[in-house]
Amino acid sequence: MIITRAEEADLPRLLKFRQDTSVWLSAQGIDQWAKPFPAEHILSSIRAGDVFMIREQPAGDAAATVTLDEDADDRLWTPEERAQPARYVHKLTVDRKYAGTGLGARILDWAGDRAAHEGAAWLRLDAWTTNPRLHAYYLDQGFSHVRTSTDPSVVSGWAAQRPTRFATHGLVPFSDRMSP
Repeated sequence: MIITRAEEADLPRLLKFRQDTSVWLSAQGIDQWAKPFPAEHILSSIRAGDVFMIREQPAGDAAATVTLDEDADDRLWTPEERAQPARYVHKLTVDRKYAGTGLGARILDWAGDRAAHEGAAWLRLDAWTTNPRLHAYYLDQGFSHVRTSTDPSVVSGWAAQRPTRFATHGLVPFSDRMSP
């Protein structure tokens, strides 16, 4: 698998990832991502260079996506935690065609490896508060639950972290502009 930075032209595919995942989760009784996400927010992350696409081939359809940035939600992370060097995983989505292949774990390892190369101590994420299967998945991936927000405005309030680490993940950067 190769990993590239998303481009503005990838926006429709990124929106489709969210829609497809929302439909799949809804069939399981989970309301995650039921409300459409503002396209402008995703576009802003693309322009910042924080959104990545994972593909089997450069011109092929995306198998997965992840956003990796320094955007700590101050409703989830304390001022002391936000002062620590960390990277935050957002919107990790794997196409159902690749479900169960270990691709999500490889993406998390890539994110932790990239964060370690950038000098971050922590790889952090938040998950939909009412999705215990997702919580269990992240715990299985070595994350430790930090807290669950009781703020009613925070739907993705289950916060977790793991130390960054250099890792072999098998995701190959396609562009010279990409490092680790």
